[in-house]
Amino acid sequence: MDFALTEEQSAIFDMAYGFGQDAIAPNARTWEAQGTIPKELWPQVGELGFGGLYVSEESGGAGLGRLDATLVFEALSMACPSVAAFLSIHNMCARMIDSFASDDFKARVLPDVLTMNTVLSYCLTEPGSGSDAVALKTRAERTNEGYTLNGTKAFISGGGYSDAYVCMVRTGEAGAGGVSTVYVKDGTEGLSFGALEDKMGWRSQPTAQVQFDDCKISADNLIGEEGKGFKYAMMGLDGGRLNIAACSLGAAQTALTSTLNYMGERKAFGQSIDQFQGLQWRLADMEIELQAARVFLRQAAWKLDQGAPDATKFCAMAKKFVTEAGSKVVDQCLQLHGGYGYLADYGIEKLVRDLRVHQILEGTNEIMRVIVARDMLKNR
Repeated sequence: MDFALTEEQSAIFDMAYGFGQDAIAPNARTWEAQGTIPKELWPQVGELGFGGLYVSEESGGAGLGRLDATLVFEALSMACPSVAAFLSIHNMCARMIDSFASDDFKARVLPDVLTMNTVLSYCLTEPGSGSDAVALKTRAERTNEGYTLNGTKAFISGGGYSDAYVCMVRTGEAGAGGVSTVYVKDGTEGLSFGALEDKMGWRSQPTAQVQFDDCKISADNLIGEEGKGFKYAMMGLDGGRLNIAACSLGAAQTALTSTLNYMGERKAFGQSIDQFQGLQWRLADMEIELQAARVFLRQAAWKLDQGAPDATKFCAMAKKFVTEAGSKVVDQCLQLHGGYGYLADYGIEKLVRDLRVHQILEGTNEIMRVIVARDMLKNR
């Protein structure tokens, strides 16, 4: 059993880290204050191949495995977890298109998706269906030309910002078998957006409701087959959970590194505060948490790459463990900065705010526990 990264994996991490430090980190606070990420960033990301990380090479993507992708998101989140997480959403959509859409659809849509001239948003959650996603009510009625959509999606990262929306809609009866996936381009008649949400964290990501009022799309905007949309949506979530865990890991590592440096400079009672044994123990506890989280995350990603039968369980466990460890670490880092940690200048309070939502999205951590417990009971 070899825990070391390959040379290629180390190069992937280094490339993502270098880009993040050069192009994202110096701007993260400004973008947060502006409430948006400049669209000009995304083609630069696309040039690195990050617009289709696990889109197949046959379709023009990078063809990376899930473990490789977690390295990208860990590295980018060291610059800004909000930006890194937004890229994860785009990649989840791109993978769904590559995996399930027709060849004609892929030829029409994927080239601009991979270069990130087309930025994608994922639309599953609704005002009345979060964890109970199968209860979604947004309706797509079949017409001679295609579909007419009516309904509302909630908490959509990129709502009113993205170029297209991959949407789970109801084409049939209640239940998972009545859900299909459709593609809606920005500017489509009947597509509109709610006001921007005023959020605790991820403030550089524009977030809004996505609304459909007799929104008409052509039949060739169906992704895959009717009635398979919920399956498509769920298949994307294992990888999404790994990515969001990686974003927690990278951000928490940045916080810990900054805290270690700060404690060597900050003096109290005649010595730097890193000389107090009680505070050294806190540093050690955080290091242990992050090292355990990193190994757990990479094991889960490896299982997903290998198609292991327990991959979904491990993805759920890793998502729960790593996101909670990340939030715990950044909170402790803020405490060790004292009053300075509460100030925006030091960057720690932003990470506290940004990471909190990681325990909610891609399936709440309560749902992660449900997945794990059900698997345990099924296999006892």
